[in-house]
Amino acid sequence: MKKMYHLANCTTCQAIINQTGADKRSLMMQDIKTKKITPEQLDEMKKIAGSYEALFSRRAMKYKEWNLKDKQLTEKDYRNYILEEYTFLKRPVTILGNKIFIGNDKKTVASLKDALQLIAIKCQQIKYL
Repeated sequence: MKKMYHLANCTTCQAIINQTGADKRSLMMQDIKTKKITPEQLDEMKKIAGSYEALFSRRAMKYKEWNLKDKQLTEKDYRNYILEEYTFLKRPVTILGNKIFIGNDKKTVASLKDALQLIAIKCQQIKYL
């Protein structure tokens, strides 16, 4: 599977999409605001990421509004909050086969860009066989 979960109106997501060329690399793009994440999709992300906490954004405005900072959250809590409120998903999340790239830090974006370029090179090689 090659898929990116993002917010279409998020300038950070837009910048990463442009920087990596993700929208031009035959990835399925899902705007999580207009098409909610399903429990199955979230469970698949967790399976690759290792935990729901790794997918959870503490930068979301609702994290402070709902006073979650002061609570001891469990994996079940992280899962439920992400499904309830799309802004709790750390963005963007990109799945390339059995690899997952979560968030927008420089190292993650660089790794995503490298992985997408490697896929493009492999596709080019297959064309010439």
